[in-house]
This record gives sequence, C-alpha cells and structure tokens, in this order.
Amino acid sequence: MTDETPGRSTQSRDALLAQRFVALADTLCDDYDVVDLLDRLVMTCLEVFDMTAAGILLSDQRGVLHLMASSSEQTRVLELFQLENHEGPCLEAVRTAAAVVAADPSVMRGRWPRFAAAAERAGYRSVHAFPLRLRTETIGALNLFGSHTRPLDEDDQRIAQALADVATIGILQQRTLHRAATVAEQLQTALNTRIVIEQAKGILAEHARVDVDTAFRALRTYARSSNLRIGAVATSLVHRRLAPREVLAGRTPVR
Repeated sequence: MTDETPGRSTQSRDALLAQRFVALADTLCDDYDVVDLLDRLVMTCLEVFDMTAAGILLSDQRGVLHLMASSSEQTRVLELFQLENHEGPCLEAVRTAAAVVAADPSVMRGRWPRFAAAAERAGYRSVHAFPLRLRTETIGALNLFGSHTRPLDEDDQRIAQALADVATIGILQQRTLHRAATVAEQLQTALNTRIVIEQAKGILAEHARVDVDTAFRALRTYARSSNLRIGAVATSLVHRRLAPREVLAGRTPVR
C-alpha cells in the first residue's frame, strides 16, 4: 500500500476507508442521487490515495458515455477531451473492463498521444483508470490523475477498484428496480443536475470573483454541512431562492 499522507497512521487510514465505504453503501437507498454518489466517490479517492485529481464517466442505456463527476475544472476539461477525441485511459478501461495504469508521461504518449499532450498541459504525469463494472457489465470508469510518476501499488489499486465496484452496485441496483423509461429518466435527471451545478458554479465564481474550483468547493461544503444534495443547492442558487453569499459563507439554511 502506498505511503500514508504525512501525519496519518495506517490505523487512521483504515478507519477512514471503513467510514467512506459505509458512506458509499449508505447511498444505496430508494431515493439516492447518482450525482451525489459519484461526487462522494471522487472525493473519497482524493482523501485516500496520493493522487491529484479524479473524474468519472458514466454510460447511458445506449452505451454513450457522459461526464458525471470531476474534482476540478482541469479534470472536467480533460475528461471531456477524452470523449470528444475518442481517446484516453477512461475509454480504454470501459472498453476492456480492466484497470488501466500509465505511471509515466512517456507511457501516456505511446498509448494516447493527444490525451497525453492535454494531460501534460494540465500538469498531470500519471493516470489510473478503473472500470465501473459488475460481472460482465461495464457502465463507466473512474479516472485518477497524478502530478507525479508514482503509481498506486497493487493494494491501493484493489481498494480503488472496490470503491468503484460499490458505486456500480448502487447504480445497477437502481436500474434493475426501475428499468426502461425510468432508467433513461434517471440518467437524464443526473445530466440535467450536472448542467445546473455548472451554472451554480458560475454564479458563485462571478459573485465572489473566484475561480470555478473554489466556487465548487463552497457549493459542496454548503451542501454537506446542510445535509442537502448538491443538485438541490445548485437549483436554489440558479432560481435565486438561495443567495450566493450564504453559500460562500457556509451558513446553513433556516429550517
């Protein structure tokens, strides 16, 4: 297993992992939100592993991949780059249903030249991609980007895959319970939520004169501290039912 974050013992890291697995499993309820589930997965990976950024692509019922979660604006752009250019580790992980590791810029250049150039411009020097899979079905992939060339060891790769598997089980369980039109509606709702979140990030960034990553952190923090879904907070912002200054100040709403 990779070295722990300075000051964090193996025991505390194991406790954190146990908490995060429970938190992900806790989303497997009737009214869970796909966007919140995947956002939690992204942030858990950054807490647990020595990686710089993370993103997730998820397929719809037709097998078309969509960006569903990203830890930063740079990551969001890079994930969209993969989709637009049909090249990159995330797409390879979906296609092969196997983990993909490129722990050096030269390896990335040899496998995905255009993606490698974009990744290096963003400051990333290594990448891991883990399929969101259950048995024979693969519905997306989790990307982990590093600004270094230290690959995750085998133990950490197994943990990352296990985290992706928990999220996959939740999504597929929901799809099994609500097939056909409901599946399409679920994903469309998630996609619409992502659009509203992007709009809310823009509102906060403009109001506070900060970058979109800072705005997204404020949005996420407010949602978590208020026990609300990110999409619900974003919708309130966009429809002016919630003031940007409240979110930026981290104040919880009056019940």
